[in-house]
Amino acid sequence: MEDVVVTVTAPVNIAVIKYWGKRDEKLHLPLNGSLSGTLNQKDLKTITTLTGSKSFSEDEIWLNGKKEDVNIARIQNCLKEIRSRAGKRLDTQGAEIDWSQYRVKIVSINNFPTAAGLASSASGYAALVFGLSQLYSVSGDVTGIARLGSGSACRSLYGGWVKWNMGSDPAGSDSIAVQTDDEKHWPEMRVLVCVVNDKKKETSSSDGMQNSVRTSKLLKTRAESVVEPRLKTMEQAIHDRDFQTFGDLTMKDSDDFHAVCADTTPPIYYLNDTSRFIIDLIHRYNKTAGKIQAAYTFDAGPNAVIYLEDKYVPEVLAMLSHFFPPSADRSEDFIKDATLRSESEKLREKVVGSLNASNEPRPDGLKYILCTSLGPGPQVLGKEDALPSPN
Repeated sequence: MEDVVVTVTAPVNIAVIKYWGKRDEKLHLPLNGSLSGTLNQKDLKTITTLTGSKSFSEDEIWLNGKKEDVNIARIQNCLKEIRSRAGKRLDTQGAEIDWSQYRVKIVSINNFPTAAGLASSASGYAALVFGLSQLYSVSGDVTGIARLGSGSACRSLYGGWVKWNMGSDPAGSDSIAVQTDDEKHWPEMRVLVCVVNDKKKETSSSDGMQNSVRTSKLLKTRAESVVEPRLKTMEQAIHDRDFQTFGDLTMKDSDDFHAVCADTTPPIYYLNDTSRFIIDLIHRYNKTAGKIQAAYTFDAGPNAVIYLEDKYVPEVLAMLSHFFPPSADRSEDFIKDATLRSESEKLREKVVGSLNASNEPRPDGLKYILCTSLGPGPQVLGKEDALPSPN
């Protein structure tokens, strides 16, 4: 009895034009299009091993060592769609596999906090769907299937810069993700992931979206007249590597998104005092520079993501290290790259002195900062990288 095993990884993506709200809950069709950067998997990724076997009596899914409910609609929708498109696969004896006799065990881990506003559902469902497509030999676009698991997961199926088209077909056939530029297009681009809180958020994205769709007038305006023109401008800014336009739109769209959350009944407040302080610092930093050199964005959580070009990374790290100093026993974990840590320390006095900020430092306001870049989409790993199967 032959098992079929596939192990894959999938990346996190961070939207610069946000997705918030569905026009169809079942098909996960968005109220507007969105655009994101795919982060390098050396820092943030989901690893998933999928085993297909005749010996399994039922499908199973395990996340970070805990067995989860495989029968939830999102997972079942992905499994159903993939199985309906299963391709031909031969076993080691050359016989065609009869997929109807196979069940699948899915084992998945994140190398970052789950459900803390770091796009874990995007990388998780992207890994699930990409892995299933490899296991079942599915050809063609599968971003529409990933969308059924988690809307933004469709954007994690490509590297670089990715747009999720809103589409117009009520059945969702054209609501898919496309790569607009690859990860090598803007080589100077860097991303700082500032982890404010790695705990599970109080209001899930799904619940928050549903409440916003029902109650927020701002969301209606945003979806009908703001986002689509903004998407076109953002796509061009990225293509032209125009950071002034890119940074301005990134921050405006983040602010708009959180304004919609506050306009929801009951109000949703994903940002905390540390988040708002980071916003203030980035604006001060840009004002001092006389141009936009760094751009913040916040998804549905308090963690800040800062897009900037590589030449400004040491300055921004110097600023953040000063105002959010780590305790002595965590200094090496706060910024893991020793070279960047050293460069930022040398610049701290100069950068902080130029800001004219009277705010007192907030020790341990940030847990750590990841400095990463854009990266490729999902990857297939070797047999030696398979995750162990839970008992």
